[in-house]
Amino acid sequence: MEQTITCINCPVGCRMTVTLENGVFVSVSGNTCKRGESYARQECVAPLRMVTAVVPVSGSPAPLSVKTRMPIPKEKIHACMQALSALTLTAPIHMGDVVLPDVCGTGVDIIATKTVEAHS
Repeated sequence: MEQTITCINCPVGCRMTVTLENGVFVSVSGNTCKRGESYARQECVAPLRMVTAVVPVSGSPAPLSVKTRMPIPKEKIHACMQALSALTLTAPIHMGDVVLPDVCGTGVDIIATKTVEAHS
C-alpha cells in the first residue's frame, strides 16, 4: 500500500510517498533529508502528537495552559483530553510543574506551561 504525506519536520514540506506492506514500513521517496524518512516511518506506523489544553485553577480567573512533555500516541489523545477535563488544580503552580503524571499510561507527564500564583 502506498500513502502520500507531507513532511512537517522542516519548512520545505516535502511531499513523500510511503510504501507499507502489512502495516510495516518498506520505503519512502520524495524526501530531501534523513529527517523526512524518520518522520515517514513514525507517522505511517505509529503516529505521535503533542497535546495542549487549558485546565481550570481553583481561585484563579484564568485557566492554566498545559501540554504533554513529549508526544503521545495519536490514538490516546481523546483519553488524554478526558483526563484533563476531569482535572481541577489549586495554585500555586509553576511553569514546568507536573500536573498529571503518566497520562493514560503513556509514560508522558502533563506539565504547566506558565506560572499561576495563589490569590488571597
